[in-house]
Formats: sequence, C-alpha cells, structure tokens
Amino acid sequence: MKPRNFDYVRPKSLPEALAVLQRHGPDAKIIAGGQSLVPILNMRLASPSILVDIGALHELRGISVENGMLRIGALTRHAQAEHSPEIRRHAPLFAKAIPYIAHPAIRNRGTIGGSIALADPAAELPACLLALDGEVEIANIKGTHTVKAGDFFKDLYETALNPGDVLIAIRLPQAPKARVGFAELARRHGDYAMAGLAACQEDGKVRLAFFGVASTPIRAKHAEAAISKSIEQAVSALDRDLDPPDDLHSSGAVKKHLAKTLLRRIAGDLQ
Repeated sequence: MKPRNFDYVRPKSLPEALAVLQRHGPDAKIIAGGQSLVPILNMRLASPSILVDIGALHELRGISVENGMLRIGALTRHAQAEHSPEIRRHAPLFAKAIPYIAHPAIRNRGTIGGSIALADPAAELPACLLALDGEVEIANIKGTHTVKAGDFFKDLYETALNPGDVLIAIRLPQAPKARVGFAELARRHGDYAMAGLAACQEDGKVRLAFFGVASTPIRAKHAEAAISKSIEQAVSALDRDLDPPDDLHSSGAVKKHLAKTLLRRIAGDLQ
C-alpha cells in the first residue's frame, strides 16, 4: 500500500518546528528516522495532512552528562548509541538492549527519540527507560518540561505527548553501582519480542520492566517486592503482575510463561 497524500516541511530550527506543529495541531506528524512511521503511513494506520521532518535540528542530537544525569538527544541514532562509550559507562542497560533492535540497517536510521515517542509495546528502549526510572524532555510552543517514564507511557501507542509537543531528549540517572539485566525472546533475531525484560537493581531496590506482554511497558511490582526473598517467589508473583493478551504470534498464557523464563534467566545478573 501507499500512504495518503500529505504536505511536507523540514524546519531548520526547533522554534520553527514548534510553530508548524502548533499551527497544524493533530493533523501533523513528526518524522525523524522514519523506521517506524513510514510503515505506519504505508499501511494507512496514520493519515496526517503534513509531515514535519525534524532531521535537520542538530540541537536534538548528542550524548552528554549533565547534573548527574545522562542526556541522550532525541535524534541520536540507535547505531550511535550502540557504540557510545558514555552509554556503555553510564547506561549499560541501554548498551545491552540496543543490539536487539531490528537489524544494523534499521539501527543506522532509527532514532532514540522516535522509539520512545512511538511507544511500541514490544520495543526494547521504552522498557529500558522505565527500568532505569528515566525521564523524557518535551518541548512545545510554551516551553519545555519533563515527564517521568512511569507517567509517560499511557496506553497502546499513547504517551504523554500532546499535539504540538516534540520529544527532545531522554535523561537517565547515573547509577555506577547499579546491576542490570536484559533479555528477550523472539522468533528470529530482529523480530519484535514475544516477551522481554529490562531490569535494574540499585541500592537493594529492583525494577523489572517487561515488554511485549501488555499495551505498554509494565513494571512487575509484586515480583520486585518478592525477588529479595527468592527467585521462585518473584516468578510466582508475576501471576499478579502480568495478564498478557493473546495476539497473532502466541497466547497470553505462552507470553506469561516466557516472562517467567526471562526472569529466571536474568535474576543472577541482579545479585
């Protein structure tokens, strides 16, 4: 299929982009790497009247450490993040997860901000952001603000982004003593995960963020509370945390079984 007709604009600055988005409201869609949006347009799951290409906004690129937080610009490509020494040092969970994202050709074009903003429930990085208790920087015509990861993901492909908003960066707390674990199960490497788990243990507190098993990445809080007692108690607690829906690839029961398998696999990484 082909997308419906749309106008196209490529702003040269963030204020210009925000003005265009403010003018067109919900009829506008932002495009950056296009690895997620273009298939959606082709399948006509979205039909914007105008595409706002933010690819020229160099202020949305880069990786830096600021005030105890690792800041990753929204237009940072997956491949750049994959090979970043700052991310390996300050956000090793992201470094573990990025090689699982699709294939090198996709990672060369796809952006960190695009993955977070789309919020595909089977995507790796939204779950990592949640596991690390990160936050999202958002700009609009009125200014900028931040939203915690736990408040950002609302429902299937729905986030705290409103018409006129641009995700400009994500911020991750520096946690040099944290232990992290990541694993997913997919039919083939590069496919969307049937179930996945991003985990972080810091100062005795564990955060378990599952993906591919709900309409958003989801914290398994009962399992988090039980894991200090025993792995099997945490695994059993997932029955209270997760209620995966059936989909084209597997039943909800299979997804829950896979989630339990993943928790057993990475539990040792958190000790």
